[in-house]
Amino acid sequence: MFFTAQIDWPRIFSGENITTAIRIAALIVIGFPLLLILVSASGKAMKKRLSAQGNMLLRKGIFYAGSLFIILAVIYQLGYRLTAFLGAAGIAGIAIGFASQTSISNIISGLFLISERPFEVGDIIQVGDTRGMVLSIDLLSVKLRTFDNQFVRMPNETLIKTEVKNFTHFPIRRLDINISVAYKEDVCRVEDILFDIAANNPFCLDEPEPIVRFTNFGDSALEFLFALWCVKDDYIKLRNKVMKEIKERFDTEGIEIPFPHRTLYTGSMTEPFPVRVINENEKKIDSNKAE
Repeated sequence: MFFTAQIDWPRIFSGENITTAIRIAALIVIGFPLLLILVSASGKAMKKRLSAQGNMLLRKGIFYAGSLFIILAVIYQLGYRLTAFLGAAGIAGIAIGFASQTSISNIISGLFLISERPFEVGDIIQVGDTRGMVLSIDLLSVKLRTFDNQFVRMPNETLIKTEVKNFTHFPIRRLDINISVAYKEDVCRVEDILFDIAANNPFCLDEPEPIVRFTNFGDSALEFLFALWCVKDDYIKLRNKVMKEIKERFDTEGIEIPFPHRTLYTGSMTEPFPVRVINENEKKIDSNKAE
């Protein structure tokens, strides 16, 4: 025996249902484009007043709040009671909260990061062995782009528990270069040459002044610290240019950059190693005798 379901087409296409469908379509078709326009206009209006991260949070907050409003309006048009819906959503939220304690921990950590602002979008930071530029700071994670163009997602909880270095927090940075010269070189002359290199470099700031400090008597060389200040955006340019200038200037001035030297000592009771210098002619004679 077969049962056939009869569809009440007149009821489905009644005037009340058609009106409800038109309202829902209007909410979706008109509501979301207007919401996107509002998000874009708010971001442009507050661009000069807020930081990049603050502007991003404002746009996301408006989008999520507007989307929730449209969804609730659609549910109301479908005839569901919002009080019952919100009650069920609250119970489901509690259950989901117990099941996602890690996510909640990341959300709380994200709120701390947003309020404390140890770094912002566009800053260059290092977490552990990972260094890159901050793309976004969200409630669950921070997104980075490394210098070799890799995408890295770090949970907020990790950044709260780990030491974070921010290389671009301040407007200027200091470049430290460790330099070694031979023991025979004049210390004052080396210092004068380094100061002259700093004075003629277009990326080096005059204030704060460059630093040249004689730091140590090394194993094979005299060791210096050469510290230069620059605008944070010129750090890489300064490093590349000044390293070349040091090598070229030392070669021109005859300043020796030594390689490590080692002296072998076998003890007072041991015979010294026999060492003999052989020239090319002696090598040929020895090779003929061997043949």
